[in-house]
Amino acid sequence: MQKSKNILIAPLNWGLGHATRCIPIIDAVLENGDIPIIASDGQALHLLKKEYATATFIELPSYDIEYAKEGENLKLKMLKDSPKIWKAIRNEHKVLHEIIHEYKIDGIISDNRLGLYSNLIPSVIITHQLQVLSGSTTWLSTQLHLHYIKKYDYCWIPDIDEVENLTGKLSHNDDYEIEKVYLGPLSRFKKTGSYQKKYDLMVLLSGPEPQRSILEKKLIEELKRYSGQVLFISGKIEEEQKVTKKGHITFYNYLSTSGLQKALDRSELILSRSGYTTIMDLQKLGKKAFFIPTPGQFEQEYLAQLLEQKNIVPQASQSDFKIEMLDRVDDYRGLSSIQSSMTSISSILKATFSSVNENSDPIPNSLST
Repeated sequence: MQKSKNILIAPLNWGLGHATRCIPIIDAVLENGDIPIIASDGQALHLLKKEYATATFIELPSYDIEYAKEGENLKLKMLKDSPKIWKAIRNEHKVLHEIIHEYKIDGIISDNRLGLYSNLIPSVIITHQLQVLSGSTTWLSTQLHLHYIKKYDYCWIPDIDEVENLTGKLSHNDDYEIEKVYLGPLSRFKKTGSYQKKYDLMVLLSGPEPQRSILEKKLIEELKRYSGQVLFISGKIEEEQKVTKKGHITFYNYLSTSGLQKALDRSELILSRSGYTTIMDLQKLGKKAFFIPTPGQFEQEYLAQLLEQKNIVPQASQSDFKIEMLDRVDDYRGLSSIQSSMTSISSILKATFSSVNENSDPIPNSLST
């Protein structure tokens, strides 16, 4: 009988999207009879602890990413914060060697954490950003990202390698040094096919502060003019789940995967950020949506504009949004118009880590830099 492998799975703590799209990866590791060792920090780690209570968890150095209060200042703030981000990348790379030894790690899957590469065991990075949009500095930000991607054995891309994809130009480039594997869109949800509608609108918030709170406050004010039943998910991962009802709005601080699946099934329209994980989830479920990209977040703005230009989903800026704009949704094709399927993650996992030699010599006391 083949020995179980210990697979380190480490999502970036930047909003909740990186953590939630790792859920189908973790499930596939378990399906293969292997053992997921989950590593992250902050809200991402907290969320996964709620999903996998009996798993082994490791807290990694925090990138400590926070958005600017004004969207136009985001790039300046990211440049200002870059030294502490590079320091966190170096620190997580330093502690990786200890983690490999202590937990007998056989393989690494990093979702956008740039320091978890190794020359001792197979390492994978999950990213859809083979082009990193940053306005006038896009070439530089892309090259910096590719520099780290090339340190990994494989780059898993959660999209399809076709023109009619979800990410547009983000997930494509001509760099042949990168071993690319297109997974298809990743989602923790399953399309049930039928449901009984309970909510006319579901507000689904996520993302770093302070922009999450700024949008929350604006939408609560806008929803005073909305007559339908609303489910409002604040996206705050706290110790206890809280639910309150105020008039036509039911508020939750967060929902587990199973709870969120039911909520999405019972909601007719979804109002959310245009984060890529959210787009993948709503495409999987075939939901109608309206997007409000995070101000100054070039990728979210690009994705929202791309889907609007393709007549798939309408969008508006945070400053311009009015609740009456939701009436535009019926004029768009919807995310279900994009057909795609997810590759068998279990098979990819087996192929990626099949070369791990169960009887190999002890890992040397050195790690690549």
